[in-house]
Amino acid sequence: MLTTNPFDDDKLREECGVFGVWNADHAASFVALGLHALQHRGQEAAGITSCDGAGFHSHRASGHVAGNFDKDEVIRALPGRTAIGHVRYSTTGSSAMRNVQPLFAELADGGFAVAHNGNISNAMKLRRTLNRRGSIFQSTSDTEVIIHLVATSGQSKMLDRIVDALHQVEGAYSLLMLTEQGLIACRDPLGIRPLVMGRIGDTVIFASETVALDVIGARFEREVAPGEMIVVNADGLRSFRPFAAASPRPCIFEHVYFSRPDSVAGGISVYESRKNIGAVLARESGIDADIVVPVPDSGVPAAIGYAQESGIPFELGIIRSHYVGRTFIQPSQEVRHLGVKLKHNANSALIKGKRIVLIDDSIVRGTTSVKIVQMMRDAGAREVHMRIASPPTRHSCFYGVDTPERAKLLAAQMDVEAMAKYINADSLAFISIDGLYRALGDQRDPAAPQRCDACFTGDYPTRLTDLTEKKAEESGLKLAAIA
Repeated sequence: MLTTNPFDDDKLREECGVFGVWNADHAASFVALGLHALQHRGQEAAGITSCDGAGFHSHRASGHVAGNFDKDEVIRALPGRTAIGHVRYSTTGSSAMRNVQPLFAELADGGFAVAHNGNISNAMKLRRTLNRRGSIFQSTSDTEVIIHLVATSGQSKMLDRIVDALHQVEGAYSLLMLTEQGLIACRDPLGIRPLVMGRIGDTVIFASETVALDVIGARFEREVAPGEMIVVNADGLRSFRPFAAASPRPCIFEHVYFSRPDSVAGGISVYESRKNIGAVLARESGIDADIVVPVPDSGVPAAIGYAQESGIPFELGIIRSHYVGRTFIQPSQEVRHLGVKLKHNANSALIKGKRIVLIDDSIVRGTTSVKIVQMMRDAGAREVHMRIASPPTRHSCFYGVDTPERAKLLAAQMDVEAMAKYINADSLAFISIDGLYRALGDQRDPAAPQRCDACFTGDYPTRLTDLTEKKAEESGLKLAAIA
């Protein structure tokens, strides 16, 4: 099998997306529409769990929301006025069906379903402890750890059991939990992963991004605050702050790549922030050229900002076809090479003889950039200058983003000059970390960053217990081998 998008193999994979509805006729239909809008956040699998008062109903499937949840019989099998849903790209646990969310369990005081965006960075340590106590896991997902912590809590009330469980976990999470008593939304104390709330009349909606509210005609009300837990049930909506106050650290990469450009994150239009990033990039590393060319689609807003700031014309020098399936079988290496151009192709008449500024959102392994630069040279570009709308990605993410191990990150192995030679560009430049903050309207404080920028700086805002213990174990094994 071959991915027809030659650039898909060199992106930080979006974490996951969650969507929940309380008090709506055919709630599962709304959830399916919301998940459509969040499809970019996870394309491996999708699931919906509903509750109709008499019980819980679930449907989970591999692949996209379309084709799995646009069938009447599927939605009819998910009755009830409350439902939660999830789109997934596996960051912890394999892509097996047992890991597809929402996860569901029958606890002592009733059914419990959970949809999770993020990553629990001490999940393996907790799992070992729970296993020793007799817990039997049905998946390899870190999300199931939360279910077992709730199930084994010594607290008597469900809400207290959930709070007790979350006090034991580290890392990043935006959670939607469905019980017989209501819908519960919760965001980690640092607000690393996004979560917003909206309404349609008396219906309450939670979603990973505002664009999912737009799709169902909901009014954006506010973000779920970092460390906030919201309970919605027959008694109304109640907000709790069960965690110690902390300085928020929302993920800065939401503005670089993860969120859809038509979303609003942290009160800022993602589209406008990406244009601002391009403008700052032009001021920091401008160069004399003929045209600015975005790498579609994620590089487009930054390229517009770069072009406007630099005065160099914006042109679509790479054309993307939207009518090609994600994968297809290829019989030979020669045909596989040709298949790459089905999704992205150089606009050769525009490129030939030109000095090109290529704008992309990031460089991960570098394989994407090598292909893009070569595509421009094959089309006759006179010069190819690459500009990246994020700082060099030198560190792995442990908060729900599927990042290659550090040894496979190009910027962790080479300086910028060496990277330029590797991708065969005439020049290469990245926006600075301070410039990225300025583009978002912030003045970065290195001693107390306002956002999680660990993939660029290595400044992780939480403990990484599992990683630390793994390194200690590997070090011990090496010492034992030497001895």
